[in-house]
Amino acid sequence: MVTAIVGANWGDEGKGKITDMLGEESDIIVRFQGGSNAGHTIINNYGKFALHLLPSGVFYDHTTSIIGNGVALNIPYLFNEINELVKRGVPQPKILVSDRAQILMPYHVAFDEYEEERLGKKSFGSTKSGIAPFYSDKYAKIGIQVSELFQDDDALKEKIERICVQKNVILKHLYNKPELDQAEILDTLHKYRDMVAPYVCDVSAYLRKAIKEGKNILLEGQLGSLKDPDHGIYPMVTSSSTLAAYGAIGAGIPPYEIKRIVTVVKAYSSAVGAGEFVSEILDEEEADKLRKHGGDGGEYGATTGRPRRMGWFDAVATRYGCEIQGATEVVLTVLDCLGYLKEIPVCVGYEIDGEVVKDFPVTEKLAKAKPVYKVLPGWNCDISGIKEYDKLPKECRDYIEFIEKEIGVPIKMVSNGPKRHDIIHRA
Repeated sequence: MVTAIVGANWGDEGKGKITDMLGEESDIIVRFQGGSNAGHTIINNYGKFALHLLPSGVFYDHTTSIIGNGVALNIPYLFNEINELVKRGVPQPKILVSDRAQILMPYHVAFDEYEEERLGKKSFGSTKSGIAPFYSDKYAKIGIQVSELFQDDDALKEKIERICVQKNVILKHLYNKPELDQAEILDTLHKYRDMVAPYVCDVSAYLRKAIKEGKNILLEGQLGSLKDPDHGIYPMVTSSSTLAAYGAIGAGIPPYEIKRIVTVVKAYSSAVGAGEFVSEILDEEEADKLRKHGGDGGEYGATTGRPRRMGWFDAVATRYGCEIQGATEVVLTVLDCLGYLKEIPVCVGYEIDGEVVKDFPVTEKLAKAKPVYKVLPGWNCDISGIKEYDKLPKECRDYIEFIEKEIGVPIKMVSNGPKRHDIIHRA
């Protein structure tokens, strides 16, 4: 069976832990989009890790980890990540890389940095990982597929020349930066070819065979619904689709094979970077208190280290996020982090131009939205370590059931701690 695991909100919902946990029952785990621009934090028997390119189920010796064709493949970054795991005692993971994946080049990172510098105060808050320039090149048909590394040098040189003609004009006349050197790019591609050669595979064919054999396949997405370039808070979004539907494209399998869509939802809200965030806590002292209680060691970006913007649970955004993902079930995470609160506000509607709406609007209207809150009683105690749902305090169960009713999708699991098995299963 094929399961997709995705986020309902702005990212940072705790997908890494849930992928790590579901990896226990999976044979194959596939990253299907994004690159090293966002991280998944995982705590297990080997320690605490922040993964960026590798699938979060990479810690099991029975799984095969796949970099799908939809990923922005930073080859040296991938192998640095593998080497760091092995150094810390994790068994050498079994890795396959799609021959149709495209390569994120050093010049993509440079262009990302130059554009953020040029935009100044109007910048997008990019992680400067080269993601937007990479996907721009992919759709402008000047990206480099892994398969192209293995063609003859004449064809590769011709491709590089075509890339440089365009990019050097921009470097010279827009950014006033040094132009690209074609020989240097060719040398870089030769090095990348030698690094990735043992792992290259026709991933689509591999997965079709695995599906026929009845293997359990987990598709892992990066970020969340609201960062999708079509359905998110455009333009403050990422550059590849964050939706489960794209999992079929980014892995190379038929869409009807995705039978289960596990959507991860946070018990409160957080976001990294710019963009509309209706339920944001504007009182910095209150926001910082939640930030410090949140996650494992606080709410700071796994890639950037930036403090996340904090907010109360947003039922409007989360319902929309679940609907656009096609969620079949929800995992509610970091519930234990709210134990210090006597009362918990929940955003149940948006007031826009004097009217209260419950449907998530386009960005232009979102910018005018004010949160409408319902305040629920908190449980004001530590719930970590509880394994059975009915052992949770009544106020805690009421909070979960209120959220479940608001979003309209069954909450099958509740995470109440950072470790792999800090989880409560609900019937």
